[in-house]
Amino acid sequence: MSATHEVLNQVPPLAGHDPIAGDAALAEACVRHADAGTLASLADLGRLAGSEQAQEWGRLANENPPRLRTHDRYGHRIDEVEFHPAWHELMRSAVEHGLAGAPWAEQSAGARHAHVRRAVGYLGWTQVEMGHGCPVTMTYAVVPALRRAPELAARYEPGLTARAYQFGLTEPTGKAGLIAGMGMTEKQGGSDVRANATRAVARPDGSYALTGHKWFTSAPMSDLFLVLAQLDDGVSCFAVPRVLPDGSRNVFSVQRLKDKLGDRSNASSEVEFDGTTGWLVGEPGRGVPAIIEMVNMTRVDCVLGSAATVRAALTQAIHHARHRSAFGALLVDQPLMQNVLADLAVESEAATALAIRLAAAVDQGEAAFLRLAGAAAKYWVCKRTPGVVAEAMEVLGGNGYVEESGLPRLYRQAPLNSIWEGSGNVIALDVLRALERSEESLAAVVAELELARGADRRFDDAVKRLSAELGDREGLPFRARRIAGQLALCLQGSLLLRYAPTAVADTFCASRLGGEAGSVLGMLPATPAVPGIVERAGVSAP
Repeated sequence: MSATHEVLNQVPPLAGHDPIAGDAALAEACVRHADAGTLASLADLGRLAGSEQAQEWGRLANENPPRLRTHDRYGHRIDEVEFHPAWHELMRSAVEHGLAGAPWAEQSAGARHAHVRRAVGYLGWTQVEMGHGCPVTMTYAVVPALRRAPELAARYEPGLTARAYQFGLTEPTGKAGLIAGMGMTEKQGGSDVRANATRAVARPDGSYALTGHKWFTSAPMSDLFLVLAQLDDGVSCFAVPRVLPDGSRNVFSVQRLKDKLGDRSNASSEVEFDGTTGWLVGEPGRGVPAIIEMVNMTRVDCVLGSAATVRAALTQAIHHARHRSAFGALLVDQPLMQNVLADLAVESEAATALAIRLAAAVDQGEAAFLRLAGAAAKYWVCKRTPGVVAEAMEVLGGNGYVEESGLPRLYRQAPLNSIWEGSGNVIALDVLRALERSEESLAAVVAELELARGADRRFDDAVKRLSAELGDREGLPFRARRIAGQLALCLQGSLLLRYAPTAVADTFCASRLGGEAGSVLGMLPATPAVPGIVERAGVSAP
């Protein structure tokens, strides 16, 4: 019988690499903003992230999404969400490696680079699976907001900053580790949280009774939530635990889980409050500034998560091109494919450099810089991600459109960070708000840009165009997206000109700042440096 099925010219599995130390751009950013010891401390996480085991966890968590159990067999309301064991392995790995709340405790204990270490680990680890990054992010971000209520911080912060993952609803202070979430969005308001209808009424014991409906509450099995509700003073922020100090369950009715485009492993829900117990965080009527402490940190993770998604797609594309032949040559050796891959690589390095710079600002207490640069980066990096992932998918051709490749999962995930924590218009307008309300923020960003002044004419010209945009006060809201994008591009250009190889920085300036290439990837100006850019972007084994 003749052979009819012989496997030829197929790509070997991508496993055994290190997406942290093996990624030159990420590793260099870690050493630049922290030190070599910080990078070395992530070695175990990097090896795990590149392993077949972790990849299998990611696949299983997405193919077996969470399930809501509203009642037990006897008819008691329980409002529990069940997850596949792979989800718990992902969560445990993230928390135990310090990617949740641990950096705040480490920083308080004197660690100088706790947030950079965490950001580098988060960018590498979430390439395995992005959905579980949501509760990891919220646990990280809740700590600075909760500190507005010292008594609550004293009660919950030890668990939130612990490197221990303990799933299940029980009294929080008795658990080895806690996970946090938040509930801001309501169906009638969306991003306009001042339109929220949930009400809070003071009780004699100092707690509040909350009544209302939250349209999006992610990770409803978390131990603690920050929630917005109305007082007579205005929108206020409250800490709402799933289990009360006496061990009884709080009123937290999970009405349904959302059926989402991507982020399938993570449970997003609608929650009903009916006399639900909460405690005030911050001052009455000052709920938005209180929860913005949390949102500022979650937005940093939006940038990190999008940079991770871009990097994961790039890694798949280069791996495929290095092993797949077409028309008599490996794809990676063909000029037009080199153009595409190099463009993807430049995009990834620029996103990575800016993301880790934001984390360094957290370490260094650069609140003014973070306020403006974080918003601009959140807008631009997240907005670019879907197109980048689509181009990487195309490198694999039809194979990239098949679920087994992993690219469809990345593609479905790609738009989320541009929507979460403020969609494009909301963030672009927030950039204007930061510019208008904080001279310190603009000064801090300008100082960052000045560090690269004179290094490249195209960069200098881009900074001048940005300055002209900001100086023109006519129709600013209409131009908000353009301003946010230009600001982010100039920040990326400054970082690459100072720290990236000349070939990468020059290609970035030519294609993003000089106007020589189009908006479609793979239209770089001709340069002999392209093969070297692709080579640099390949992820090496440990």
